[in-house]
Amino acid sequence: MKDKLKIGITVGDINGIGLEVIIKSLQDSRILEYFTPVVYGNTKVASFHRKAINANEFNFHVIASAEEANPKKANMINCWQEDVKITLGEENETGGKYAFISLEKACEDLLAGHIDALVTAPINKHNIQQEGFEFPGHTEYLQAKSGAKDVLMFMVSDELKVGVVTGHIPVKDVASSLSQDAILQKLRMMHASLKTDFWIQKPKIAVLGLNPHAGDNGLIGLEDGEIIAPAIEKAKAEGMLCFGPYPGDGFFASDAYTKFDAVLAMYHDQGLIPFKHIASRAGVNYTAGLPFVRTSPDHGTGYDIAGQNSASADSFMEALFSAVHIVERRREQKELSANPLTFRRLSRDRD
Repeated sequence: MKDKLKIGITVGDINGIGLEVIIKSLQDSRILEYFTPVVYGNTKVASFHRKAINANEFNFHVIASAEEANPKKANMINCWQEDVKITLGEENETGGKYAFISLEKACEDLLAGHIDALVTAPINKHNIQQEGFEFPGHTEYLQAKSGAKDVLMFMVSDELKVGVVTGHIPVKDVASSLSQDAILQKLRMMHASLKTDFWIQKPKIAVLGLNPHAGDNGLIGLEDGEIIAPAIEKAKAEGMLCFGPYPGDGFFASDAYTKFDAVLAMYHDQGLIPFKHIASRAGVNYTAGLPFVRTSPDHGTGYDIAGQNSASADSFMEALFSAVHIVERRREQKELSANPLTFRRLSRDRD
């Protein structure tokens, strides 16, 4: 039990469905056989959500620090002591304030090595803006906290894995943000993640075009031919199996994605709309390129269904187990690399 991973969990916006899916995920005690959950929140807030969804028999084990986590319990650290007014389904400053407190404390423990991975419940990118959090979302905040040079928003499921070159930026800025170097760097990160985190030894990656019909030989934009195609050729020269650029509509409509291990899209909605449709409720948002493992469900705060006991915990559960599996694969890969088998050339004369 002492060797189980400790997975840190942030509560997200307390007026949304974050705590509902957390509680639903941790209700089944069998989950404790695989990891030790450490939730960063507040027991009074958790009790409010627990009562709202009639999870009356479930309780968190209160601890003061991650080091005290009980491997046989769902643990919670009280990150604040004051009473908080919860207004389910409402976007307000309170939801953002405490979402950030939870995230900040979890990140401190993650960087200090007190927890082994982080799973983040959904935040609202607008109301969380405050001193200390002036970022478009979790991804950019975690990149800054870790000092990572670059990260890849990598949406993963059994059916499909999709990364994006440009993340949370306006559509009008996408074309000007693309470059051969930017695309090549994302391909390198995707390729490395597929090998190390998902153990796909020779990943085959499809690259989408930017414009309709992938530019149609320059008739509908030059980016596909002048930026994306050369980046793919450079990736091939580095030994990566990359193909494209493919028109996004036909690529997904024809099920061509099933022939690849992952897909690199040029912008957020180009990749995430088909991903969320194909992955349904089992998709996970994974941030590749960080020195630690962070996952999250592929849905938002769910204000419209908050407190109604109708939120599905499937994606959050997948995020939890994805975090566990990726940490385990990374560690096993490190052990294998540290102790490689010695290669000895056999003599022809073995007598």
